[in-house]
Amino acid sequence: MKRKFSQTRIIAMGYIAIIIIGTLLLMLPFASQSGESAGFVPALFTAISSSCVTGLVVLDTATSWTLFGQIVIICLIQIGGLGFMTVATMFSMLLKRKMGLREREIMVESINTEHIGGIKNLTRKIIAGTAIFEGLGAVLFATRFIPAFGWAKGIWYSVFHSISAFCNAGFDLMGITEPYASLTGFANDVIVNLTACMLIIAGGIGFLVWDDISKRKLKFKYYQLHTKLVLSVTAALLIIPTILFFIFERNFTNEGLGFGQSLLNSVFDSVTARTAGFNTTDTAALSPASKILTVFLMFIGGSPGSTAGGIKTTTLAVIAISTFNGITRRQSKGVFGRRLEKDAIHKASSVVFTNMSLAIFGIIAILAIQPDFDIGDVIFECVSAIGTVGMTTGITRDLATASRLIVAFLMFCGRVGSVSFALALMEKKAAPPVKNPREKITIG
Repeated sequence: MKRKFSQTRIIAMGYIAIIIIGTLLLMLPFASQSGESAGFVPALFTAISSSCVTGLVVLDTATSWTLFGQIVIICLIQIGGLGFMTVATMFSMLLKRKMGLREREIMVESINTEHIGGIKNLTRKIIAGTAIFEGLGAVLFATRFIPAFGWAKGIWYSVFHSISAFCNAGFDLMGITEPYASLTGFANDVIVNLTACMLIIAGGIGFLVWDDISKRKLKFKYYQLHTKLVLSVTAALLIIPTILFFIFERNFTNEGLGFGQSLLNSVFDSVTARTAGFNTTDTAALSPASKILTVFLMFIGGSPGSTAGGIKTTTLAVIAISTFNGITRRQSKGVFGRRLEKDAIHKASSVVFTNMSLAIFGIIAILAIQPDFDIGDVIFECVSAIGTVGMTTGITRDLATASRLIVAFLMFCGRVGSVSFALALMEKKAAPPVKNPREKITIG
């Protein structure tokens, strides 16, 4: 009997195929500005980082890769951000090919929706919405990048950074001014900052939320519970950290700056930490409190069915609601007048445990390989990788080959794992004919 691959395995294999193709293309001599092959590990690391929309780099994107290499990277980012099944479905529709039930099931798993009906219509909305946001972002960036870099570079930089921001990738081309500079050269530019924030939030909220908003407009009370939780948690994770960054950084990265610039920096730090990877201030110079806060935000990430990584906002909401109800001994685990499914609590616990275990594995392994590294920097790096964030205190390019492969593995697990692997742990299997007897244990 022919074995049928699960949707989760097909999604993982799809990302592996994209990574292999990206690695081979980036290994070509004309992909590198040196005229020689970048080598297997740097090319593999870059392919994984871009296709898993992370942003950690061992080679500066602007000064190490040619235009061809940069085009390969941005294509990997776009495919990784939308999900390869979304791109495959788009081409299938362009060719007017009928979409089978199996393809619909994989697409449902890929974008984390539960409704198999109307999947082609949702795909159209995803493609159209992505084009609108990235197009608008490119136009706004162009008002700043064209005057700074000229027409040709300005337009290319605008398109590149718009796609990178919407896909929450964090790759940049600003290394022409200073290697690994990210957006520090535009720290005081309101348009660049707010455009990047708008794109990051739009990509990180999730396609399912945008679909719900497009149907019900601005009538919050009619939104689905998923949408209400995403918007509420996202708002809280933008406002509260902004206030905390403003307080924590007053004697550090914001020292000597006025109220407006300090607020702008704090807003950007709050937004980018949740899987975007850009930075307008020196990440290594952040206060210890801000670094811990950033690690927390990176671990949470964006929302399900989005371009972002992390454990997701809904996972945080479910764990928080379950914990609160457990402390107060309430039987009904609900919010907004709705009761959560018991399965949701199990899935949320699996996601948190899986990501935390992978991060701890990475931290221990890298410290064993390179014990001279500061433990705080390694924790920051590994959480950034598993959350597919891309922020770093600067140790990425100093990683040994084995450490790079560990970080690459974490990035892959963060993208495929947070979307599919943890859910695969909860896949329904046939109930055994005989069940073991229950027995109580003490918890806490």
